[in-house]
Amino acid sequence: MKWEDSKKGFETFLRLEKSLSQNSIAAYINDINKLMAYLDENYKRLTPEKVRINHLRGFIEYINDRGVSPRTQARTISGIKSFFKYLLMEGKINSDPTTLLESPKIGRKLPDVLTMEEIDLIIDGVDLNKAEGQRNKAMLETLYSCGLRVSELVNLKVTNLFFDQGFIKVEGKAEKERLVPVSSKAIEEITKYLHGYRKTLKISPESENVLFLNRRGKKLSRVMIFTIIKNLAEKVGLNKKISPHTFRHSFATHLISGGADLRAVQEMLGHESILTTEIYTHLDRDYLKNTITHFHPRS
Repeated sequence: MKWEDSKKGFETFLRLEKSLSQNSIAAYINDINKLMAYLDENYKRLTPEKVRINHLRGFIEYINDRGVSPRTQARTISGIKSFFKYLLMEGKINSDPTTLLESPKIGRKLPDVLTMEEIDLIIDGVDLNKAEGQRNKAMLETLYSCGLRVSELVNLKVTNLFFDQGFIKVEGKAEKERLVPVSSKAIEEITKYLHGYRKTLKISPESENVLFLNRRGKKLSRVMIFTIIKNLAEKVGLNKKISPHTFRHSFATHLISGGADLRAVQEMLGHESILTTEIYTHLDRDYLKNTITHFHPRS
């Protein structure tokens, strides 16, 4: 059994059976490629069915020695486990070598958040004199108002805007759809963009229903969103590490600190498990603790 054949089968399984996004599939395949490269260098002609636990432990030691973080190691191990479980399910191997493979213990990392003042500072930093300025302002308002993932933002469709009802329809992970409330401010900025800058673009046929477009009339890339936010943060003098996901984290944290129901926030974020959403309750408690420590006269 060849690695490339097994990898192609696994990729098809992830796409058709698991309905994973292209980005998730690419991450899984990248994990397998790393393992293949290690095994090829250290164990010539070792096919998938001949891989044993000692080979895998050697690989984990190898990436650990190269300074790979415990969190990244855990994600890589998860990808490798999924691959061998697939091979076992397909009858390509007789036993799963990852059964006894342990992931490193990792602490729960609390995400960085922005204050309301910092959110406003970044959005107000958009230069509306530039052609794409209104688009950028509308995107940032949507990111924060709806708590979207960056992939959800770039794939947002014009036909999924239901402003009369105050909702947008979002296509999330594994092509799962959800309705998310949208603020009046985001509606206002998106409407300005639709009636202004977007109308000046020569839109490519495949992007006619995509809401946010680049100057060539095509869908924006995830990298472009990261770049826009990074440049704005630098422009207004924020010394925090800020990404599109920071807006999502801030959205959730501000809701919970304001008393929003955890289940409602889970629905809006599109979390499969409420345990994922619960991290924001920890974040809020941590914020309160730091505030008291810093400002209380008895601290």
